[in-house]
Amino acid sequence: MPQLEVDGATLTYDDEGPRDGEGVPLVFVHGWTADRHRWDHQMTHFAEQRRVVRLDLRGHGESTGAGVRRVDDLAQDVLALLDHLKIERFVIVGHSMGGMIAQTIALAHPERVERMVLVNSIGKMAYNRGRALLMAASTLVPFKLFVATNIQRAFAPGHPREEIREYIRASADTPREVVMTLYGAMRAFDVLDRASEIQVPTLMVHGYHDIQLPLAQMLRMAKAYPDAVVRVLDAGHELPVEKPAELTTALDRFLTPHA
Repeated sequence: MPQLEVDGATLTYDDEGPRDGEGVPLVFVHGWTADRHRWDHQMTHFAEQRRVVRLDLRGHGESTGAGVRRVDDLAQDVLALLDHLKIERFVIVGHSMGGMIAQTIALAHPERVERMVLVNSIGKMAYNRGRALLMAASTLVPFKLFVATNIQRAFAPGHPREEIREYIRASADTPREVVMTLYGAMRAFDVLDRASEIQVPTLMVHGYHDIQLPLAQMLRMAKAYPDAVVRVLDAGHELPVEKPAELTTALDRFLTPHA
C-alpha cells in the first residue's frame, strides 16, 4: 500500500496496470466522505489495459491530514502525487467533489489533461432559498446524523438498505473536522463562469435521481462546455457504486471514440 507525504498529510494510493499500456494513465478521484474504493469496478477493468491511479484524499479512507478550505488545495495534493509518479499527461475522472478537483486541474493545467470525466459533479453548488436554509440547518444537527442524512439521500430509491448503512458507517469514520471543512469548501466552489475555458473533451455522467447535485445543475454547466458529451443513467448521486458496470461502459466508449 504505497503512501506519499504531502503538506502535512499522508496520501494512500494505488498505482496499477501496465506502464506501456493503451493511452495515457487514468486518474480516479473520489468524492466527499468517500474513499478510493468507490472506483473498484473501474480499477479492475481498466488496469488490465493501461496504467490506473487512484488515491484517498487527505483525511479520507486510509489517508491522514486535516481538512482544507479550498478545493484548489485538494487539487494540489492530486498534482503532487502525479508529479511524484512522474505522470505528466493523463485522463482524470472525478466523482462529485472529485469532479470539482478535476475541473480545477483542467483550468490550471490544461496541457496535462487529455480528457476529463465528471461523474455527478457540477461547476457551482446552487440552491433555492428553501434548500439553502435546509442545508444550513443540517449542519447544526449531531455529526453522525448529518452524515447519515446526506449519505441516505445520495442513493436512488430502492437501493439495498444494508449497503447504504455500510456507506454511512464508512463516511462517519471520516473525521468531523475534515467533513465539515470540506463541506464549506464545496459550497464555496464556483468555476461555472469559466467552464467555456475548459477545452478538453469532457464526458459528464449523471444520475437521473441525484438530489444532492441535481441533474438540472449539471446540464446548465454542460451548455457552457465547448466539447462535452452527456450521459444520464438511472441512478442517484452515488453512481460509481449504484451502477458500476454502466459507468465503466460509458468510460470505455468515451476513451475509445471509434468503438
